Amino acid sequence: MKSLRRRARSLLASREQVEADEERADALAVAGCTPVAELPDRHRASASGVLRSVTLRPREGVPALVAELYDGSGSLDLVWLGRREIAGIVPGRRLVVEGMVTRLDGRRAVYNPRYQLKARPHE
Repeated sequence: MKSLRRRARSLLASREQVEADEERADALAVAGCTPVAELPDRHRASASGVLRSVTLRPREGVPALVAELYDGSGSLDLVWLGRREIAGIVPGRRLVVEGMVTRLDGRRAVYNPRYQLKARPHE
């Protein structure tokens, strides 16, 4: 019965809703990870998700690589100071991150996070 409901919901839901549901399920499957929407400010935490975007945004003359991690519940900005690129940090890549959660322009962010790349679904 549950699979029939899930199937009907996926047929009626938008693509974004289905992807968000899948990301939430994947993030919950990773032990020790907290949904992005529930990350406490000024505490160390772990999260899991997929990178939606990766951009180079210099901050006060210092290069900064900024990636948006999405887990279905919300987005978290990952900021690597002094970096122009990092191998494997590309849009569509899944990863687990750990670090101190802070606020940057009203958005959750982690500076220089520890990260672990996860295999892509088709790999």
